Amino acid sequence: MITFDQVSVQYDDAAEPVLREVDLTVDEGELCLVIGHTGVGKSTLLGAVNGLVPHFTGGTLSGRVTVDGRDTATHPPRELADVVGVVGQDPLDGFVTDTVEEELAYTMEQLAVPPAVMRKRVEETLDLLGLADLRHRALHELSGGQQQRVAIGSVLTAHPRVLVLDEPTSALDPTAAEEVLAAVTRLVHDLGVTVLLAEHRLERVVQYADRVIHLPGDGRVVAGTPAEVFVTSPIAPPIVELGRTAGWDPLPLSIRDARRAAAPVRSRLAATAAPPVRGRTPVGDAPVLLDARGVTVTYHGTPAVREVDLALRSGEVTALMGRNGSGKSSLLWALQGSGPRKAGRVRVTAEGGAGEPADPRELPASAARRLVGLVPQTPTDLLYLESVKQELDQADSESAVGADAPAAREILDRLAPGIDGATHPRDLSEGQKLALVLAIQLSAAPGVVLLDEPTRGLDYRAKDQLIRIVDDLAAQGRAVVISTHDVEFVARAADRVVVMAEGDVVADGPTTEVIVASPVFAPQVAKILAPLPFLTVGQVAAVLPNDEDRQDREDREGGEDSEDTP
Repeated sequence: MITFDQVSVQYDDAAEPVLREVDLTVDEGELCLVIGHTGVGKSTLLGAVNGLVPHFTGGTLSGRVTVDGRDTATHPPRELADVVGVVGQDPLDGFVTDTVEEELAYTMEQLAVPPAVMRKRVEETLDLLGLADLRHRALHELSGGQQQRVAIGSVLTAHPRVLVLDEPTSALDPTAAEEVLAAVTRLVHDLGVTVLLAEHRLERVVQYADRVIHLPGDGRVVAGTPAEVFVTSPIAPPIVELGRTAGWDPLPLSIRDARRAAAPVRSRLAATAAPPVRGRTPVGDAPVLLDARGVTVTYHGTPAVREVDLALRSGEVTALMGRNGSGKSSLLWALQGSGPRKAGRVRVTAEGGAGEPADPRELPASAARRLVGLVPQTPTDLLYLESVKQELDQADSESAVGADAPAAREILDRLAPGIDGATHPRDLSEGQKLALVLAIQLSAAPGVVLLDEPTRGLDYRAKDQLIRIVDDLAAQGRAVVISTHDVEFVARAADRVVVMAEGDVVADGPTTEVIVASPVFAPQVAKILAPLPFLTVGQVAAVLPNDEDRQDREDREGGEDSEDTP
């Protein structure tokens, strides 16, 4: 179905080709998972499938890419639209109509499909993706999972043979992500659609993949079954990392298989002490930096946040979780002071306890920034100048926190070293953009830092760096709130979890108690090792013997067994 024959791609401003002599064949009806760190060429590989590379992106493509017999060199993207459907990270960016039914019909209208055929395909797609009850709904009223299914359906009505998905679950809560992946799997199994799916949250998708395409970063491509690739891949979901730590062979890829293999490990862990906790000082007696009471937010009379009480303490990292549309972002903006607030009060104490508590909403923007800093879901919303240096200089000029405070450049170098000041902010990677906006916000030295979906678009390596940043902020005595759907990140980063549903806080407590009690928000390690209170592979590795000790144990146990054999 898809063939890469000695394909290399060289961009004009790059010293080395991003893809180098790639030979790859993807068969009909395969679901291929594309993995690799940020910037290694995943988007280039996906873009080459429908001709966006190089027809739209520029650069030089040598070799040959064919899709269903069509050479992308001689067929531009518009001539491949009936064969290849592409769905980006944010479905709203691709919508061009107002309602579900109109969006499903739009692509067929551009391909001049007869009206009778259009009507039939719309009905088929509504049933296939479970959208029949939503056909007349406005697109902006849908949940994230529903929007993603509509985006997939809008390309499916053209009956493409290939579906290219770029991080389809990055903005979705666990339940919505399962809905989307179930729909994709149905397309593969029932209709024989070939799917190329790039995703950083491998824990969500690895169990569905037929093959894994790994881009190590040197232009090469390594392809094989998931079991083959993940034996050596430096990028792996927690379930694979746990299998490596425990010495399982073969490595499990589903929770069910891992639980079957984990019985001996659970027995050994049950006999040990409790899992090690995060290294920060307990925050129970720490001062409250932000105290919110009865916060209510409404939009056009519809409540988004309902009388929420929340206290944030110095040195505490709080994860704010919940389904798409549960009110998380509305609450963060209300706490920061820029968002609407119908009722309730917010009192924030300056870092160090100086001055009387104040409501950020009642202060000038520059003063509010020194109390509460917020990094939005899309960091580029706060970037409007032509270079990194200009953004940092502007932040310093607005911060006015004293000569002894670190400059924004110094903060950025600590968060993400090596970023050239002449670089345009929109040319940075997602992790670098996040670091830049965080440096801008931290230049004002706020005691409370709010991060809205900071892990979206980040690979595992970038998330490790973000955890170190969050730990440093907490160690400095700041209160940090992270709104996220990333349960694996929460298991590693948060001291406390607050869960919202329909604008209400429905759970609030220590991370271990809250996420282990929920089958939706529990991380992979917790599901595999339940009922033991382990959340991360790091906790397991700290308790289990190392490989040499484990081999000695297995040799001894094997010898004891042989002596007992008649």
